[in-house]
Amino acid sequence: MLHALEVIFLRLYMLIFKAVTAMLPFKWPKVFEGTDSSLELVRFIAAQGHKRVLIVSDAVLVKLGILNKMQAELQRLNVQYAVYDGVEPNPTVQQIEAGYGILKQNNCEAILAVGGGSPIDAAKMIGARAKNQKPIVKMTGLFRVWRGMLPLYAVPTTAGTGSECTIAAVVTDTENKRKLPAMDLKLMPTACALDGALMTGLPPHITAATGMDALTHAVEAFVSNNAMRKTDVKAIEATQLVMKYLDTAVTNGSDVVARQKMARASHLAGIAFTQAGVGYVHAIAHKFGAMYHTPHGLANAIVMPHVLDYSLPNCASRLAELARHCNIGPANGDDLHVAQAFIQRIRDMNAKFGIPTTLAALKSEDIPEIAKSALGEARFTYAVPRYMTMDVAKGVIRQMLPSA
Repeated sequence: MLHALEVIFLRLYMLIFKAVTAMLPFKWPKVFEGTDSSLELVRFIAAQGHKRVLIVSDAVLVKLGILNKMQAELQRLNVQYAVYDGVEPNPTVQQIEAGYGILKQNNCEAILAVGGGSPIDAAKMIGARAKNQKPIVKMTGLFRVWRGMLPLYAVPTTAGTGSECTIAAVVTDTENKRKLPAMDLKLMPTACALDGALMTGLPPHITAATGMDALTHAVEAFVSNNAMRKTDVKAIEATQLVMKYLDTAVTNGSDVVARQKMARASHLAGIAFTQAGVGYVHAIAHKFGAMYHTPHGLANAIVMPHVLDYSLPNCASRLAELARHCNIGPANGDDLHVAQAFIQRIRDMNAKFGIPTTLAALKSEDIPEIAKSALGEARFTYAVPRYMTMDVAKGVIRQMLPSA
């Protein structure tokens, strides 16, 4: 266990952190919502007077033609654009620099990010790179994007990360096999479009993983000691929407209503965790992504039940409250049994969606490094309900070994 005085100190620190967070002047993006809202966003971009825009996306979306209608609308509005489609899952420093090079070459004055969390995160750092003449890694950490970023507009094509409404971007440092989060109020997009129709072709396994990512955001925000009433409202609605619509989105991807509801769930969860924070699920998942290139949503889905099991003694009442809002658990059950039913529901969802309980790539010899990284990321950053020691963290991660 952690020393009692250390726990008290961490709790006091996080109380101060919570008070500061509550006073931060978040400037949430303007939201366009519904089918073809992406075209409304394009018209909004033109109305801001932008004449040259960099579109940041990935090669698959470009090949599928997801950008076609938006590009046609930009042309109709006489807005020139260049496309950078070199972003891959877990965007690297090198990919961000490549996008920045295209932005400079075309004198772009604003960015339109179209894609999942990776293109949106990359676009944030490309925009920051353009305004801050310093290396990408020097802008990671807390509040180090001093000069802000270029105006950024986002169209998420997955319902999971909520990156369109967060102040965070995650960069992969391939040389040191680590993920580096950048968090700054200046990384908030100006406007976004939640266009569920763009998500109808998403494969079931990606729909499931990204949906579980949104659920992770909502759950970790709700059990965080930094949770506030305004974040609880968002986290509860997001959780309710995921529980109601994710299964339909996975099994019937063409259902536009389910897709739109999941887009909203992701957005609300993004707002919730931007203020309340996340926890050890993300801290461990980030290292899985950096070491093994595990997609972030999949990593979160695998890790979440294990971390919630450990955290349960300190957050049973909060998990039970969330469960009751979703009609999960025995009607007259006590908090512990209702909370356990909620965790079991997550396990059942993972099983139904084909998400494993262990990580095939995980190696026993890597566990100390993963644990150290996770503890380092969470300490003084995440207001987790129950702290881990190094031995505890290694034990939790060990449960995810393929031989476990």
